[in-house]
Amino acid sequence: MAIGISLLTLVPGVVGGSERYARELCRALARVGELEYRVYVPAIARDAADGLPSRTVTAYRAARSLPGRAAAMSLAAVYPRPLRRQLELDSLDAIHFPLSVMLPPLRRPPAATTVLDLQHEFYPEFFSAAELRYRRVVYGWTVRRSELVLTISEHARETLIERLDLEPDRVRAIHLAVDHERFRPSYEPRSRFVLYPANRWPHKNHERLFEAFALVRLEHPGLRLVLTGQGHRDQRLPQGVEERGRVSNGELTRLYQTAAALVFPSLYEGFGQPPLEAMACGCPVAASDIEPLREVCGDAARYFDPTSAEAMAQALLDVLARPEGYSERGIRQARGFTWDECARRHDAVYRELSS
Repeated sequence: MAIGISLLTLVPGVVGGSERYARELCRALARVGELEYRVYVPAIARDAADGLPSRTVTAYRAARSLPGRAAAMSLAAVYPRPLRRQLELDSLDAIHFPLSVMLPPLRRPPAATTVLDLQHEFYPEFFSAAELRYRRVVYGWTVRRSELVLTISEHARETLIERLDLEPDRVRAIHLAVDHERFRPSYEPRSRFVLYPANRWPHKNHERLFEAFALVRLEHPGLRLVLTGQGHRDQRLPQGVEERGRVSNGELTRLYQTAAALVFPSLYEGFGQPPLEAMACGCPVAASDIEPLREVCGDAARYFDPTSAEAMAQALLDVLARPEGYSERGIRQARGFTWDECARRHDAVYRELSS
């Protein structure tokens, strides 16, 4: 049974959590998968298959810039024949598009597409008119042409069914996971800083966090807030806040292992990877009270209203005052999320598509 996995729209270091999902899925399928896989990668991400057989697709003109990416997608949609030939679609029993976009558009072989979130449906004001139009058009024809639609939480599944008018039996929720070999407690003393790993995007809610952090520093004047991700360097940061930019995998793990707490004030998530990784490292978590994060963190996090700086500050103070309980519950909660199980559930979808 030959299964294609298309990673053509992957842009290393830009697409965030979707890149983590795509790479970890390939690694896990290489360990536990039982089918024959062919991963199709762009020239800018030749290593993305991570252990599975791969083929670089030159017919897709991959680019790193936003205008270049838009041009590549448009060309693939308007002139799909060269791309279809390189994907060898006639030899596949099914194909999976993990990065939310089906390129090229197709009807055969049967396809599954993973739609990670529908943020634009909840916060259209965070997108330009062009981005909003693109998401609505591309997501629309992608899900219509997909035999099955995958997503990463039950909340996201319900949203897809409601907002895109999909039949419930066509939508599957498969949780993301955490690499327990890499993300694990170090049991070293924790330092006096709070961590927030997130790009400076509107829904990540940094400005409200800065208000809350100023309140927390009234009781903890030596506490620091450490930011990772892109978009911070051209911004003025409040006192006590420092940015590290895009950090290596090893440095991120070290930050989880030594932070006094993770704060996660996001207004919207499809899943919530950083809180899961932090819990696996024994880092206490204070997180927005939104359904996907409750689905991931269970009873292991201290939740707060992300629109209230006062509520956010109080949650952080509570976690800093009693970290041990949050740490212990977080380690237990994270054990239920493994990439091997995620891969096995994808295999089941591939078998269903091929039957």
